[in-house]
Amino acid sequence: MDRQLKKKIWTTQRIGIALAALAFTTFTVYSIYLSGRQSTLNVVKDRLTISEVRQGMFDEFIVVTGVVQPLKTYQLDAIEGGYVAHKFVDGGATVREGEPILKLENQRLLLDFVNRETEMYQLINNLENTRLKLRQDKFALKKVRSELEYQIQQAKYDHERNSKLFDDGVVSQQDYERTKVTFEKLSKQLEIEIENQQFQEENSLTQIKQLEGTLERTQVNLTMMKQNLENLMVKAPVSGLLSRIDVEIGASITAGQNIGQIDDLSGFKMRVEVDEHYISRIFPGLEGSFEFNGKQQMLVVSKVYPEVKSGRFQVDMTFVQAVPEGIRRGQSVPVRLQLGKPAQALLIPTGGFFGDTGGNWVYVLNENENKAVKRDITLGRKNPQYFEVLTGLEAGEKVVTSSYSSFGEKDILVF
Repeated sequence: MDRQLKKKIWTTQRIGIALAALAFTTFTVYSIYLSGRQSTLNVVKDRLTISEVRQGMFDEFIVVTGVVQPLKTYQLDAIEGGYVAHKFVDGGATVREGEPILKLENQRLLLDFVNRETEMYQLINNLENTRLKLRQDKFALKKVRSELEYQIQQAKYDHERNSKLFDDGVVSQQDYERTKVTFEKLSKQLEIEIENQQFQEENSLTQIKQLEGTLERTQVNLTMMKQNLENLMVKAPVSGLLSRIDVEIGASITAGQNIGQIDDLSGFKMRVEVDEHYISRIFPGLEGSFEFNGKQQMLVVSKVYPEVKSGRFQVDMTFVQAVPEGIRRGQSVPVRLQLGKPAQALLIPTGGFFGDTGGNWVYVLNENENKAVKRDITLGRKNPQYFEVLTGLEAGEKVVTSSYSSFGEKDILVF
């Protein structure tokens, strides 16, 4: 007789599934347990820079390098072209206003001047000849008119006498009409002669006026050409230091070419270079200062150059008081440039931590100062000494401000 076999509850398959589920559950619980723990790192406290967060005046400024430069610089340009025939002074010499620096020669310009001068003398001769001819013509015309007026007077007498005699029947009508026609003819000739003389005089005066205008323009051109010839002698426009002269004897120079520079030594300014990050915050009127011979010297921004080169732009600053004695052109000094007025703020000293965290978090010490915990913060403005703390810290707390590069972003530093 067959027996009924009992069905097994724990089969090999079910045991395998149970073991797998148990392993998964154990792994999950262990992972959750580990995730709740914070990573730590043991460090030597004496090797760290620890700073205290404090409330104080935040003075927003940057330190830039200023270079002493002349207050005014004059570019020395050649007004006329030519080749250098003589060089009177070299670079580095002190020159007076109007002192010769270079002598240029230009044969073409000299020849044009001579030709224009000859043309002017010809115009002067033509003008004088025309004026002389006008005077001569006036005398000749006066003589002709005088003779014609005399003939008219004689013809008038003859006509008046014959008119009376004709009325008395003494002379014939033919003689009467002859004297009448003669008188009328001469009178008409006088009118024509007067009109002709007026026309000739007006024509001569017009010619003289034209010649005078041409002569005046020629004289103006000749004066300008003479000035151009004088410009071949390059002179110092102002007194100062000839800091640069870029030509030698025999060199060919074109009109308008820059050949040197003169520095006005009557005053100085400070030229500073600023990072382009601050270009929107620098404007005329900002103040600055630097220390010289144990005294604080005040400056003010007078001009901002908008052109950016290699990530930097230039700013001119002038002295508020008199230029300090002993300062020299080309001397460089650190300048403290103010970006705003001092104001109360929560401050944290600058340090290497910013380069590792971007100012987004810091390690804050606990009350016992036996460990430092990572904390998110928000920083605002910056000067060479302090950051402005906006959120995340309170006055009196201590933070690690040295570099974090060796910490690997651990959550807790244990001392």
